Amino acid sequence: MALRDLFAQSIEELTQEEYDEDQRLAWISRAADAEAFGQRLAGATTLVVEVEGDLAGFGSLKDNRFIDMLYIHPYFVGRGIGTALADALETLAKARGAKDISVDASDTAADFFAERGYVPTARNSVPLDDQWLMNTTMTKRSAPPTRTTPNEP
Repeated sequence: MALRDLFAQSIEELTQEEYDEDQRLAWISRAADAEAFGQRLAGATTLVVEVEGDLAGFGSLKDNRFIDMLYIHPYFVGRGIGTALADALETLAKARGAKDISVDASDTAADFFAERGYVPTARNSVPLDDQWLMNTTMTKRSAPPTRTTPNEP
């Protein structure tokens, strides 16, 4: 499955400064079971971005208010793919009535979400296999829908 490969490449190549090799391998192992990974994606609204036929990234929105996954292929980092996916997921959440949108941001992604207006609400220690990974729950208030009024004569 191409999304599993992208998931693993993203973790392996982009999180080396914040997580050691054992932590990265434990994180990557969450996609080892192809069926479970597919069910996780199917249990959310999942968006995929391709650039000229190449898989560039994917993101998923769970329960219309939680960014469950947002992963970019290392080759496409810095090209606006993450921003485009986050914009689309936030727009979906807002359109579906979410007042807030949250994410459990890795230490690698926390600055990205902070720049988008997400505020840290909790620091988490996540057990994976025999490793502990840290992440931060961050929340962004969804702007109220803009009301348009027809022009009156």
